[in-house]
Order: sequence, then structure tokens, then C-alpha cells
Amino acid sequence: MEDASPATFRPTWQQALGRGLYVGALSAVVGITFALFIALFRAEPPAWFWPLMVVLPCSAGAIVGLLVGRFTGTELGAGGIRTRSVFDRGTAPWSRVVDMRAERRGGRTVVSVYLDSGASVQLNAPYSGGLFAADPRFEVKMFALSHMWRSNRFGGLPGC
Repeated sequence: MEDASPATFRPTWQQALGRGLYVGALSAVVGITFALFIALFRAEPPAWFWPLMVVLPCSAGAIVGLLVGRFTGTELGAGGIRTRSVFDRGTAPWSRVVDMRAERRGGRTVVSVYLDSGASVQLNAPYSGGLFAADPRFEVKMFALSHMWRSNRFGGLPGC
């Protein structure tokens, strides 16, 4: 029998957009602060410069957030859990996973995986939080994660 394709969990488009807008807003604050320092010692920039310093970084952040959101996530397969992000990748075989829980971290509810070594790994997706970080299907995704872990760790559910 052939292995089933892996289940993939990614941030929702609202979560990716929210993360991008957050990074873009931080970039806008840094850019405006830098521009204010320059304006104090040099000539005043034109009037169109200040709205541009807000709109451009926020728009770029939103677009980058949406693109990066497609590459960030968690895959569950027969071999274990694989986390993916732009900068990091990690794999944990099912035999090393001893517990899986939904936990509050900061303003979010995230999935934490506990390994037999005592280390815990926070999955990149799914997660839920306030405003743009809300995921109305978080509980369904958490149930699917738990089901996959129990099925692969303990050899199936009772009665199956």
C-alpha cells in the first residue's frame, strides 16, 4: 500500500497578510525616524515624501508576507512532522514525539510538540490569535494533528 500524501498546514492568507503588515509597519517607523533625523540636519523633504514613507513599506510588507506565507508551514506524513519556513527547516519522526498540545504563547494559541529529548518545538502553523492572526478552523486543525500523531505513534485508533 502506498503512503498517503502528507497533510500540510500553512498560515491563512489573513495571517500572512497581518504578519507582512506588521513587518511593513515596523519598517515604516524605522524609515520615518531615519527621515526625521535627516530632515533636522538637512533640507525639508517634499510633502509627498512622508505618505510615501508609510505606504511603500506597508505595501511591500503585505506583499512579502503573502508570498512568504506560502512557504511557511507544517507537513505531516508517515515519517513524522516537518516544519518549513524561509530560514529554517526541521523534522521530527513520530517515534520521538511524546506529546502535542495547544498552548498560549504571547497573544497566540500555538501547537507545541514535545520530543523524547525533553525539547519542545513550536510549529509554524496552525496558530490562532487576535485580529489578523485569528484562525476560525484552529480546533479542527489541532484535532487533525492529534489524530495523525496518535495514528502514527500508537499504530491507529481503537476500533480502526
